[in-house]
Amino acid sequence: MDIKIENLTKKFGAQRAVNNISFDVKPGEILGFLGPNGAGKTTTMKMITGFMLQDEGTIIIGGESMLDSENDLKRNIGYLPENNPLYLEMPVIDYLIYCAELQGINRGDVMNRVREMVRICGINAEKHKKIGELSKGYRQRVGLAQAMIHDPDILILDEPTTGLDPNQIVEIRKLIRELGREKTVILSTHILPEVEATCDRILIINDGKIVADGTSDSLRKQAQGHDIIGVKIEDGEKNKIFRALQELSSVSVVDFVDQQDNRFQVQGKPKTSTQRDIFNMCVKNKWIITEMMLIETNLEDVFRNLTTKINSN
Repeated sequence: MDIKIENLTKKFGAQRAVNNISFDVKPGEILGFLGPNGAGKTTTMKMITGFMLQDEGTIIIGGESMLDSENDLKRNIGYLPENNPLYLEMPVIDYLIYCAELQGINRGDVMNRVREMVRICGINAEKHKKIGELSKGYRQRVGLAQAMIHDPDILILDEPTTGLDPNQIVEIRKLIRELGREKTVILSTHILPEVEATCDRILIINDGKIVADGTSDSLRKQAQGHDIIGVKIEDGEKNKIFRALQELSSVSVVDFVDQQDNRFQVQGKPKTSTQRDIFNMCVKNKWIITEMMLIETNLEDVFRNLTTKINSN
């Protein structure tokens, strides 16, 4: 099922936690939802699930409004909240049976679904323990199991790999990728490499507003807008090389990386051939280029630039 958000707003007193945002998510798409603490991610996810009502705007799921009391769209959504509330005194199996019954699964199918979730989420060895006896990582797996037990068309996962060890994180990422082939998934996380490894598209929210929307590659290119080049030049005096680089018309900024080794980082101007100009400069001065490489902006840089720029205005 697809999700369409139009002009969504949520206020807490005078503060707009979510400020007139619009976006959509298609079936079979995994959307990574990023933002600093307090940006509005969790509030947005709670409104999509129907846990919290919006003040303005519409949430359309599968062509129907979440505010239409005649439909029951919540049954199509699986939700793993940020804090993963669980009944700590209940054994894992009993809790999953309880969740399956709450979701209206036919009695004859309940145990099959429970066994499937135990297998998929890797909790077979812990299934007879009380939830309060589990590690944080296994509690997170139980939370994932309850979110998926009714086989929903939409999964809303708020920090799903919190507390997991590296091996578990890899397994959960793989599971989410597999689920994303046929379900609509919105995934919130603070782990930026996880977004690149798992998500088809990234949406960055800051101060209640969307500040970026696209693939990781498109966001890097959009944020960069110019070449950043690492270069090592030999057979020349470092200060003379530095000044020559600064004088190139295609160069905006030059930094020393290693003065002893004549390594520089050069930021080019948009739509210029900085690498060609550096090469021609070295030929003219009979200097030798022993290294030259394009330094790609990573997702962490993109995230930091987009969120700190907004906050500083």
